Amino acid sequence: MPGTPPTRYVYLGPEGTFAEQALRTIPAAERGQRTPARSVGEALDAVRSGDADAALVPLENSIGGGVGVTLDEMVAGAPLVITREVVLPVEFVLATRHGVARADIRSVAAHPQASTQCRGWLRDNLPDAVVVDVLSNAAAARSAATGEHDAAICAPIGASQQRLSVLADKIADHGDAVTRFALVSRPGTPPPATGDDRTSLAVYIAHDRVGALLAVLMELAVRGVNLTRIESRPTGEALGRYAFFLDCTGHVADDRMGEALRGLRRVSAEVRFLGSYPRHRWTDSESDGPVPAPPGQSDVDYTDAAAWLDRIRRG
Repeated sequence: MPGTPPTRYVYLGPEGTFAEQALRTIPAAERGQRTPARSVGEALDAVRSGDADAALVPLENSIGGGVGVTLDEMVAGAPLVITREVVLPVEFVLATRHGVARADIRSVAAHPQASTQCRGWLRDNLPDAVVVDVLSNAAAARSAATGEHDAAICAPIGASQQRLSVLADKIADHGDAVTRFALVSRPGTPPPATGDDRTSLAVYIAHDRVGALLAVLMELAVRGVNLTRIESRPTGEALGRYAFFLDCTGHVADDRMGEALRGLRRVSAEVRFLGSYPRHRWTDSESDGPVPAPPGQSDVDYTDAAAWLDRIRRG
């Protein structure tokens, strides 16, 4: 929604999770109304029904991979599009009530994914503590705050909201782990091209055709469109029927991306456009920009070729 920032945001709750932390990095969301949802489906349905302007949901994690429920929900029901991505470092902390020392810790509340990502740290630093599964990082922080458990593995925002003391920070075994979130809205004019954009698609291939997936990939490759991610998800129709989720460098307004989309439309059973949006950048000076197109396949080359053909047609 260029020029009209959303004011009502919903995110995968509860409060005090990485999703809320990610949402609050968006200035308009920090000023707007933020409401937690119980599930990804509930968050996206709030946007579809008009109860919210935008939803922030997890898309993929550098350790755990794609978030299947988000991908499935994005292609179910009325169309939605991604207008922005947020990449957030996954930095778990060990938090306790004030006055609780590490030597006093006998039980640690943690979401299973959190405890899995901190298994090595727990083994080396709290070998005798019992890890208790809870439903979310926020629930872990609350259980430590109420004294139900001695400590919690949680997000920094959860420790802050529950006024816990942080005994150790950055305790994940993979210190460079990140989660990518998508800000999703109802379809409208995509954000303007920035020159460093990403386009997301869901492509359904013709299952009765030999080489159907290769034909999809060739439509991108021959136009110099860099495929940065591909993941398959079952369609639910029958065993062996899959949809392919693609992330590509470029914007729907780019000539070569436009030609690639037309080609995908021709060779695929169905294509769902999931959005063109700016690629997340950690800093304005970040140097790792988009992969340059091969010679003859840049946007300038496509514009020049189109002008050449137009001159021929006009005589």
